[in-house]
Amino acid sequence: MSCSYSYEDCKATADWLLAQTDVRPTVGIVCGSGLGGLADMLKDQVAFNYKDIPNFPQSTVHGHAGRLVFGTLKGRPCVCMQGRFHLYEGYPIQKITLPMRIFKLLGVETVMLTNAAGGLNQDFKVGDIMIIKDHLNMPGFAGNNPLSGPNDERFGVRFPCMSDAYDRELQQLAMDVGQELGYGDFLREGVYCVLGGPSFETIAECRMLHKLGADAVGMSTVHEVIIARHCGMRVFALSLITNQAVMDYDSEEKANHEEVLQTGRQRAQQLERLVSTMVTRIEHNNNYA
Repeated sequence: MSCSYSYEDCKATADWLLAQTDVRPTVGIVCGSGLGGLADMLKDQVAFNYKDIPNFPQSTVHGHAGRLVFGTLKGRPCVCMQGRFHLYEGYPIQKITLPMRIFKLLGVETVMLTNAAGGLNQDFKVGDIMIIKDHLNMPGFAGNNPLSGPNDERFGVRFPCMSDAYDRELQQLAMDVGQELGYGDFLREGVYCVLGGPSFETIAECRMLHKLGADAVGMSTVHEVIIARHCGMRVFALSLITNQAVMDYDSEEKANHEEVLQTGRQRAQQLERLVSTMVTRIEHNNNYA
């Protein structure tokens, strides 16, 4: 693939960033559609616009800010992507996942990803938060995997295992913290399916994905998870269910991006509290370090 970034490219970008901030992040956070508020919780912020960072792609989607923010969350050094990159923007898949490798070279050990997704599981309601326990990678089935091309052993092995992609301890931590915060009524877990987008799914596609075991469907996250696991970072991910996928031909419902952002606004603060509380616990419990 012509657009693969070498280890040296990633290292140069990481070194450029490290030279401009004293923060040495151990947790990296990726904010999904309408969920950029997580970055605003960071103290002592040092922020970079994507366009100013060497080799960095730029976000073109409404609801994605396009800033890399360093800071501390209750004393824990973090880096936060406000705005991510998607296949449907026309980026090569290696470019979408480049920030994960930069996270690794910045010293990040745990990656926490958030996204907005459509609910396929009939028990899910709009506004539910789904802890991702596994994924279905449709672009991967079609040969579009971020690890395609030559493998650099400095990042990881040629054939990485994905059966343990989503860290079980972090899933349990999320459940525990969620219960403590009183979020039990809308905290779920399930399987996330990624598609290329940008067109939303047809009714037949929603039915198919549901039959295959997907609880939610979206256009991000999985590619980043693969690259994060490849280079040995722990992964936690959650979806905000922003719309219910249309499963029946009599329905008048239609998916739209504005609905997605609106639900994000309503639930965002609770999702931010969940993630920020988890970050403090990861620090205080050595099992999670």
